[in-house]
Amino acid sequence: MADELIAVEVAYAAPDRQLLIPVSLMANSTVEQAIAASGILREFPEIDLGQQKVGIFGVVCSLDKTLSPEDRVEIYRPLRQNPMDARRGRLQK
Repeated sequence: MADELIAVEVAYAAPDRQLLIPVSLMANSTVEQAIAASGILREFPEIDLGQQKVGIFGVVCSLDKTLSPEDRVEIYRPLRQNPMDARRGRLQK
């Protein structure tokens, strides 16, 4: 079982470009290992895993979270503006 491969995806979306990279990893691999294996950090050098949050299917998790088959690892960009403030601004227009 330990040498079994699982398929996952790593996703990141910049304002002008999105990328979804399929990756095959050993069972019991972590979120951090999937990100490293995907090569997404070369594609988006602005990603800072020390500052940015990551998650699986929209649920924030840690880099050492163990993956399950078919998981989608997501790297989240920091918000430029608080969503509530943005909504208030739109309503005032």
